[in-house]
Amino acid sequence: MLENYNLFLLICGIAFLFGALFPLMFKRLPISLPMLQVSFGMIMGYWWTTLSFLDPINNGFIIEKLTEIVVLVSLVGAGIKIDTPLTWQLWRPTARLLLITMPIGIFAMAFLGYYAFGLTMGAALLLGAVLAPTDPVLASSIQVGPPNTGSEDAPRFTLTSEAGLNDGLAFPFVYLAIKIAEAYSEGQQFNGKMLWTWFTDDVLWKIGAGLAVGIIVGKVLAKLIFSKRTRGTAISQGYVVIALTLLAYGLAEYVHSYGFIAVFVAAFAFRRSECEHTYHHKLHDFAEQSEGLLMSLVLVTFGMFIGQGLQSGIELTWRVYIISFIFLVFIRPIGGIIALSGLNMPRTEKYTISALGIRGIGTLYYLSYALNQGFFGEEDAIKLWIVCSIVILISIFMHGLSAPKLLQMTPNKAHK
Repeated sequence: MLENYNLFLLICGIAFLFGALFPLMFKRLPISLPMLQVSFGMIMGYWWTTLSFLDPINNGFIIEKLTEIVVLVSLVGAGIKIDTPLTWQLWRPTARLLLITMPIGIFAMAFLGYYAFGLTMGAALLLGAVLAPTDPVLASSIQVGPPNTGSEDAPRFTLTSEAGLNDGLAFPFVYLAIKIAEAYSEGQQFNGKMLWTWFTDDVLWKIGAGLAVGIIVGKVLAKLIFSKRTRGTAISQGYVVIALTLLAYGLAEYVHSYGFIAVFVAAFAFRRSECEHTYHHKLHDFAEQSEGLLMSLVLVTFGMFIGQGLQSGIELTWRVYIISFIFLVFIRPIGGIIALSGLNMPRTEKYTISALGIRGIGTLYYLSYALNQGFFGEEDAIKLWIVCSIVILISIFMHGLSAPKLLQMTPNKAHK
């Protein structure tokens, strides 16, 4: 890879240029920026035969840390731009998607992974856990706009808040899969005592502590930034965004809780302090641009990985494509409709929210993190990378083509 470093920088520069010119050159075409960048990466990976193969198993640590940074920046951006106040009536659709739709997706995909792909129990559960959460990075085009723009309708708000929270709430199931695989690798049975330890530690403590850390960090930092002493002082939005991200994430991980939850909650708590202040718009702009640059790097690299796989002649069975479409076209929408049934929402809004839910960089992070623990066999790991990569690829193109039309079907009413 190092001998091709300069050429790789050139490719990244072209991808960044796509991001800069996309609103001008491609706004009339029914494509999204992720579609364009992944396609460009696939072409480069397929024809650039001198490039070393981007093996995700041997480069799992790099993938984990790079995707972790991208997701963290995206979570901050999502939390800062939400205008909707924290009331049960407005957040109820989000809660239902998290508590009903996500578990349906996890266990349905785990069932398919176990019986269709022959995965072990732990690997099958991991497949469901990494694919169930929607991605906050690639979903930026269907999320709410900048702070205080007055265009926060119910579908965009629900999709934004869901993506912001379910990345952290999927972690308990990732840990459950790891614990099952660990017990299996040591020749033990996963018993009730292990399940109770998982529930008290990985569910109750880590979620609760993550929420608490996020609230504390967000409120304390807001008091510092918006205090009387700082009025009239130009405070760098870059420092604040990075400080908010790292303080929340670092403190949450230090107390053994979920950093993803803490980061999103911290950003939202910060946003609710002086919520009409124009400074939030500056923070959003910095976070959005940082997220876009990092997203471009990951998407082009992901596309190159897919292109290399196609060039090397990796054979994919029909089950991979069929189950990928089943998950995206049936399991997610049906789970969403079930969760939103009974709510006083237009039918078009329910369908739009249920149908949209892109999979992407968050899935890559969870998968690399779990496999890096060393408890999953190589055969399972290869199957997991292939299935997840195809699901992400199909999801990017499906949502890129369908999202604009689906969002046009919903009434564009401010969600207040």
